[in-house]
Amino acid sequence: MKTESEWEALAKGLLKGELKRRNVSYQELANKLAEIGVHETPANIANKISRGRFTAVFMLQCLSVVGSEVIRISS
Repeated sequence: MKTESEWEALAKGLLKGELKRRNVSYQELANKLAEIGVHETPANIANKISRGRFTAVFMLQCLSVVGSEVIRISS
């Protein structure tokens, strides 16, 4: 059974990996999020992802704007 910090690390790694695969910087992500009405600074995005503590809504918004259609989750 995973601990909460292990789940946070999984969420963090999943989101960072998707951004890296698509070569999307935090600034570019902030711009893409702004296009759908979500206003986050690159620094705020970096902090959220670094902690691994963000809402499912934020994660879905990020994955959507960068074009993720399929993600693999290993537990």
